[in-house]
Amino acid sequence: MRWHEVTVHTTEEAIEMISNFIHELGAGGVSIEESGTLNKQRDTSLGQWYELPLNDIPEGRAVIKGYFSEGTDMDEVLKSLTQSVEQLAEFDIDTGNPTFELQDVDDEDWANAWKQYFKPLRVSERLTIKPTWEEYTPAADELIIELDPGMAFGTGTHATTALCLRTLEGVVKPGDDVIDVGTGSGVLAIAAAKLGAKRVLALDLDPVAVSSAQENARLNGLQNQITVKHSDLLQVLQEQTDGRSEAAAEVPLGVRLPVQVVVANILAEIILLFVQDVYDVLEPGGTYVVSGVIKSKQQDVEQALAAVGFSVTGQYEEQDWVVIVARKH
Repeated sequence: MRWHEVTVHTTEEAIEMISNFIHELGAGGVSIEESGTLNKQRDTSLGQWYELPLNDIPEGRAVIKGYFSEGTDMDEVLKSLTQSVEQLAEFDIDTGNPTFELQDVDDEDWANAWKQYFKPLRVSERLTIKPTWEEYTPAADELIIELDPGMAFGTGTHATTALCLRTLEGVVKPGDDVIDVGTGSGVLAIAAAKLGAKRVLALDLDPVAVSSAQENARLNGLQNQITVKHSDLLQVLQEQTDGRSEAAAEVPLGVRLPVQVVVANILAEIILLFVQDVYDVLEPGGTYVVSGVIKSKQQDVEQALAAVGFSVTGQYEEQDWVVIVARKH
């Protein structure tokens, strides 16, 4: 089978947003290659090691490739993608004068090539992400997250996800009920369960993400602790609590409301849309872990949190990204 390949030459800062755009346009897969320079600063405080592929990508730049099935109107895809990328400037995202390319490739050229760069990675004091196809012998204190993210979802190595995982380690307590909004591959939901959460509700708007998260929960033996639902942000909860339909009221959510922890690794612009909804589903004293926030949007998010009654109790940064920890009064 042949695929249409669209390539975007951009910045590392814009990776998450542009990858999401490509996925939303119907890509069957997304691959990312960053600078391979050896002098790039990397966090090795927990013994992490990094593949250092030799390439000619300049420091701070990235190459993102999306793959579309035969018959896709690539002129329309490229037009929509270009417009979306241009709009990132309105949110102070530096895309670095991106360029776009189109070509056709065979599926064997890309379907599994990305796997060579995904190795077991200890992302926190206790959590280690292990791809399902890699052999690995854990230490006695390691909590292993088995992950097969598929071509379009996070491996946990991106700054926003890694920050979130480290933060959850200090937030989740045994017996907690947790909601993960925008679960993607399900890595945060799985981490919460591994850290002792009694029940986890994982939500995503993308049906493919829902399937991916369900499969990863099964791979970790957590299908009875993690409930994965298709939902636009917290809509499935609103439909149930508002009694909008009998069908909605019968949907098992797994968690018991109000919950102790909500985590959302989503762009700041989306975070701002449902701050009140998160406040409403948390118990007094509950914690909201907000990730996916670029530094330039940190103040906007913190102001929105304060406006509904949250107190910001911590901020953690990596590269240009921020995780905000907020507590409900």
